[in-house]
Amino acid sequence: MKTSEYLANRLREVLTDGKWVTGTNFKEQILNIDWKDAIETVYDLNSIAKLTFHIHYYIDGVTKVLQGGPLEIRDAFSFDAPPITSEEDWNKLTHRFCTDAEKLISIVGEMTEDKLSECFVYEKYGTYKRNIDVMIEHTNYHLGQILIIKKLINKKKTSPNTM
Repeated sequence: MKTSEYLANRLREVLTDGKWVTGTNFKEQILNIDWKDAIETVYDLNSIAKLTFHIHYYIDGVTKVLQGGPLEIRDAFSFDAPPITSEEDWNKLTHRFCTDAEKLISIVGEMTEDKLSECFVYEKYGTYKRNIDVMIEHTNYHLGQILIIKKLINKKKTSPNTM
């Protein structure tokens, strides 16, 4: 299997179709939650909506670089999500997330070994391969947070006085 296929498969597992590491994937988790639960904050944790925006921010920014554009994203802005005030807002975010995730997976799957070995924008960022690996790890981390937040929200609904 080519490295690009391997990376695309790992992205697919965590973003849209997999169940290997966590038994689920990002898409499954964001499409089966009510918008009001998605914006719910528990303790001082980020909401599921903010985490979805955060991961989408990187998907969108990295995809643009893979398509030949400049690196315009900055970590400092990765949680600057516009407010979700309706089901329509939530549906727009989740639709963009899913569509852009599929685009990223497709582009990565077509990358050459040479391209994967090149520097990602600046030498200090390492290679394209390394950055894609980091995206996978980063997404798994936040997927785990979403699973925990969902459990906390459900506990809050069933036992409102315990939190």
